Parts: sequence; C-alpha cells; structure tokens
Amino acid sequence: MDEAGRGSLAGPLVVAGVLFDYDCLRDHRVRPLAGLNDSKQLTVEERAELFRAVVSCAKAITVRAISSSEIDRSGLHRSNLEGMRSCLRVLAPPAEACLVDGFRLGPSAPPHTAVVDGDARSAAIAAASVVAKVVRDRAMRRMDALFPQYGFSSHVGYITPRHSAVVRERGPSEIHRRSFQALCYLSPEELAEVELARAAGE
Repeated sequence: MDEAGRGSLAGPLVVAGVLFDYDCLRDHRVRPLAGLNDSKQLTVEERAELFRAVVSCAKAITVRAISSSEIDRSGLHRSNLEGMRSCLRVLAPPAEACLVDGFRLGPSAPPHTAVVDGDARSAAIAAASVVAKVVRDRAMRRMDALFPQYGFSSHVGYITPRHSAVVRERGPSEIHRRSFQALCYLSPEELAEVELARAAGE
C-alpha cells in the first residue's frame, strides 16, 4: 500500500494497493518488476513500463482517489489514512500479509505491517507506489485540459515557480487544496507581512 500526491498543492491524493502472487513474481516474463523502486526515483518511461508489468502480474489492484475538496474537509493525514484503510479492506481477505508504507493505520484497519521506507524494501509497496503515481499523473494531465492556464501536465500540481506565479495571478482553481498554507495563496499585503516577519527574525 502506498500513495502519491501528499505534497501536491492541487489535485487528488491517490492511494493504491497491489496484491502479488509470488509464483508470478518468479516468472521470467515479469523481469521488468526487478526495477521496482520508489516511483519518485523513476523516469516517466520506467514508471510506464513497470505499471504495465504490475498490471499484468498482480493478482489484484485497488486504487482510491481522494479529491482536493475531501482533503480540505477532512485534512490530509486523515484522508490518507482513510484511503489506505479503504484499499486495505479490499485486499486484506485474500492477502497473507498486508504491508503499508510508513505508518500504521489504526485499530479500525485490517491487520497490517507498517514498513519504513517500504517502497525501497517491498516489491508490493513499490508496485503500489508506481500505480498510484501513474494513475495520479494521468488524472492531472486530464485536469490540464480543463485548466490549461495552470500547466498541470508539467508539474502535476506540485509547487514550482511557474505554478506559484499563475496561482498568484489568477487565484486557485477548483482543484487546488485551499486548506494548504502556501505563500502563493497570500495577497500582496499578506505576503509583504510574511517577508517583514522573516526579515525581523533573521
């Protein structure tokens, strides 16, 4: 189990879970899976190849997309936990072991093991990382067609100088996370106050 989009200023948080049949993992036809790693360390092309390999090999895949409005209502951490619990409930009955990247999901979740840096230590978590990242990036490219002025296809919602400049100029879009504290959300007056406070603290 892993997610993509926690630190993004816009768009959904995507949680994915992958259930592997380990007999399949030993099959020579799925050699691309040997390249599984944290999706953020892979190129777009590597992720696409691994995504296809995971889909062809996995016994089950589940994905939950949590909208920016849901994140604003419930908070990022709570939304992430509930998304992971939701995916885990789908995979837990047939799975012999359920591994989650990073942290435990609380007593209401099915039995699972939290693995620190799990995307570098578990094939299933790394596969979930790839699935979540590919699904989310594709969703953000679709959002780019609806909100072309924000350039979502290039930064997929994360903060970049260009993204910040557009938000300052046009304001946030419907898919921006309003609950996030980002400098680009501030008015010029509020930004000036922040800069003064920073200067006073130096």
